[in-house]
Amino acid sequence: MSELPRQIWILALGRLLSEIGSGFTIFYAPIFFVQQVGLSATSVGLALGSASISGIAGRLLSGTYADRWGRKPVLLLSTVVLAISCFIFATTNNFPTLVAGCLVQGLGLGLYWPANEAIVADLTDGEGRRFAYAITRLADNVGMGLGIIAGGLLIGTTGAYRSLFIIDGISFCCFLLTIALGIRETLQADKTAVRFVSGYTTALRDRRLIIYVVVNIILTVYISQTQTTLPLYFSGFVPQSGARGFSPQVISTLFTGHLLMTIVCQLPMLKLLQRLSHARSLMISGGFWLLGFWAISITGTINNYHLLWASLGLGLFAIAIVAYTPTASALIADLAPSSLRGVYTSINSLCWAAGYAIGPPLGGWALDRSPQFAREFWLGLAATVPIVWAILWYLERSIGPRNEVS
Repeated sequence: MSELPRQIWILALGRLLSEIGSGFTIFYAPIFFVQQVGLSATSVGLALGSASISGIAGRLLSGTYADRWGRKPVLLLSTVVLAISCFIFATTNNFPTLVAGCLVQGLGLGLYWPANEAIVADLTDGEGRRFAYAITRLADNVGMGLGIIAGGLLIGTTGAYRSLFIIDGISFCCFLLTIALGIRETLQADKTAVRFVSGYTTALRDRRLIIYVVVNIILTVYISQTQTTLPLYFSGFVPQSGARGFSPQVISTLFTGHLLMTIVCQLPMLKLLQRLSHARSLMISGGFWLLGFWAISITGTINNYHLLWASLGLGLFAIAIVAYTPTASALIADLAPSSLRGVYTSINSLCWAAGYAIGPPLGGWALDRSPQFAREFWLGLAATVPIVWAILWYLERSIGPRNEVS
């Protein structure tokens, strides 16, 4: 680990600080806006969904300007925008202000990810690149976990929801200082060479990138199910004596365990996969998704041991995610020419936007049909994994068995 550039460790520290702040708000914001501000659940959902609109614009702009201005200016701008969104949330008392905060937040997140991922790609190569992405993702997960725990303690003792947003804003200010003082510009290509349309047009001519985009959207749809559909499924479709599903306390404990599993497994999984190509590592991730979907489907059909099968399913999802995240980021960085890394990482980030646009409505539609259909939905997702394997097999043939991209 000491072989990683010092700036990677500084970036990981900054990400950990910012994610602690995000963990303060991610689970508690909807509760606050419904129960304390008095907005309806529907209006809060619409407001939160509006962030995806500005998020797409932010990703497109970040991809281009990270290749024109440099990674650092775009990343600094993103932290300023995200801090502003937190302070807007802290003063929100009505629906229009909430929408404004969500739109600003979406823009900030859109600006953040392509520039951030491009910095890691610039500073690393080969297997060190996948390791660097794993370290930064580990910092994200640890920070998020600490933030969720601390946020729960603060709410439980004080009930001061608005202070969570202020703390989140301060965490982004700390991240800004970390970047400004500890990160140097990593872009080596001609900063004036890339134009908005031409950069994306050139990237989309890369057949390997298009193949990757298809499989990456599918895998992101899988991830979205764990965060949106699965909590609803656990709360209403798992047969329990005298109840329709798990209690909120049980669901919270399950997902806390899931997050801890991702933290514990991140580096060991990387070590196990280090001799494999990116495509084969993603195939292994797909295998864990298949087993996890199968385990979750069982929770809705058996009469006993529901908690055991739910824990098993979430544990398998955690392994699938830690096999996926650093590998996918490293693969897109390897595919990208140095002059278009910002554009390529932007397209990678847009895959997440697409996956989260498809996944939650798809899962909600399945849960609205019938309990039987909801249980079979997970088996339907499992049946799509062989398609993912086939696409990845074709991708590996296109780029070479040992990630020989150029």
